[in-house]
Amino acid sequence: MLYFRLEMKIVKKLLKKICEYWHIIIIAGLLFSQAVVFFGLGGKNYITVHDNLDLFVPHLKMMKLSGSFFTHGDTLPILGGITRNDFGSEFYLFNLLFAFLPDYYAYITAYFLSIAVSMISVYLLAKDVLPDYKTYKPFLLLFGMLYGILPVFPAYGLAFASIPLVVFLLRKIYRNKNICYYILLFFYPVVSYFSYFGFFILGYLVLFIIGDWVHKRKPNTGLLLSVPVLFAGYALLEYRLFSSMLFSDTITIRSTMSMGDLNFKEIINMIWDGFVNGVFHAGDSHKYLVLPTVLLYFVIHNFLSIRKKEWNKITSDIFNLLFLFLVFNCVIYGIYYWKPLRDIIFRLLPPLEGFQYHRTIFFNPFLWYVLFFLVMKRLYDAGRQGMMHNTKKMILQAASCILSILALLIVVFTPANYNDFYYTCYYNMYQLIKQKPVDTLNYNEFYSEDLFTLIKDDIGYNGEYSAAYGFHPGILNYNGISTLDGYLGMYSQEYKDSFRKVIAPALERSGYYRNYFDTWGARAYIFPGFDANSYLPSKNLTLPDSALYIDTEAFKALNGTWLFSRFEISNAKELSLSLTGKYEGEGSPYTIYVYRAE
Repeated sequence: MLYFRLEMKIVKKLLKKICEYWHIIIIAGLLFSQAVVFFGLGGKNYITVHDNLDLFVPHLKMMKLSGSFFTHGDTLPILGGITRNDFGSEFYLFNLLFAFLPDYYAYITAYFLSIAVSMISVYLLAKDVLPDYKTYKPFLLLFGMLYGILPVFPAYGLAFASIPLVVFLLRKIYRNKNICYYILLFFYPVVSYFSYFGFFILGYLVLFIIGDWVHKRKPNTGLLLSVPVLFAGYALLEYRLFSSMLFSDTITIRSTMSMGDLNFKEIINMIWDGFVNGVFHAGDSHKYLVLPTVLLYFVIHNFLSIRKKEWNKITSDIFNLLFLFLVFNCVIYGIYYWKPLRDIIFRLLPPLEGFQYHRTIFFNPFLWYVLFFLVMKRLYDAGRQGMMHNTKKMILQAASCILSILALLIVVFTPANYNDFYYTCYYNMYQLIKQKPVDTLNYNEFYSEDLFTLIKDDIGYNGEYSAAYGFHPGILNYNGISTLDGYLGMYSQEYKDSFRKVIAPALERSGYYRNYFDTWGARAYIFPGFDANSYLPSKNLTLPDSALYIDTEAFKALNGTWLFSRFEISNAKELSLSLTGKYEGEGSPYTIYVYRAE
């Protein structure tokens, strides 16, 4: 009997600890699970390819192979030779990791650093905003974790995660001109990016200063000084970007990119889509729980305020102001696609030509989850402060906890873009249960380093310019092979015109790729002569036509030598391409045919 009582006492203590530290258990469990998957499986993880493994990772690996991370005046072997200044800053933390760590582990380390930055930033901001922040510690830590794991653009995950950090620093500067906060603000661009966030942070900061000046009839000198400090941080730490934007006279593909010209109905649809679904690079899975919760609270909260005629409560409530800010970002996202407005802005501000100012919507993931946190906080407060029965209080508090946990679980288990943890678990479970391989490529298979090392050794590769057909040219860049093709958002219009001559035969046959290249052009690829994806990252890739449509003389005029193809080219002789070898194995799903231009 004594033993039973002792056992029950231990169980009660254990349950009490679980109830007290439930948030720590959930966060630690999720972090441990992700660490086991990402570090345990290593390169066998299924990492999103689109705008990720085909873009930033090969560029950073290329810089590492050529020793160009910290150099000046170097030319990187992509798109026939591009200046180092057209690539990312060596001071941005995500890029810096690739300079010192193996590429896969740099990528995963950046992911976990984003979570850490998010959790620390959220906690610091909440501590500054909420006098009784300790009461909400479980929600704050959970919110920090939740915001940190959102499946946003991986290369700028740190920039997304650090938004609450810059808000915290600016709040501190607003009330306290301590030099330490200015120093931290100056170095903030280490975890941010000017084109995605910095430009807009500075713009919103200036607007706030003006509004605060009008309201208080005197300027806040602390915030006034913060503008040049933050701008100087971006300008100096991203000096390569600023030199390209302001001091280069090279006409780039940005001048000919078509951003679209939508009618009124289409613009409304874009605004609504941005509000409900978000955008590709800033996916946040908010539509399933966060959006309906926030909207329901918005309606109920404001309806009750109107009924009570509490007009000041409507106009000054931080929830309403943040919600309007979120809607404003969606509106900017939609009207960006109205060409007359873009033309006016670019004419007034020529350096911004081609600049995608609709990226204001990238702030919305943070805003959605701040609004959700405010709803959970107010729900929890109602349970603490209400004059209701204890049972109802417990229900309200429990509901806020359960909804917070559900929001986290939805993000983890929603098959969204860049949700690498979900897809790795899904594909591995699928193969375990079905006992058959998936068609999707994992990290190691996508780059197939061993196979391309074998190819380079066999053909005596010595830096000659090449091209890829049937796969992303970034794979060649990753493996130390110079390319005439590639993926880059800003390079010279002159080179685009020259490369177009190479792929002109294909573009004449395919209206889709002709429009795709001529109106955008960031992907300068060897396209097929029909409307099919020839670079789909899959193990089994087939095309309806084995012929290749390129101008070999134009290819050679750009100093092209090698063509690496996943398909045996049926008209190789007509194109004066000689087959050097067929390569497969080495743990790679690819079969690579290597041709030399004669």
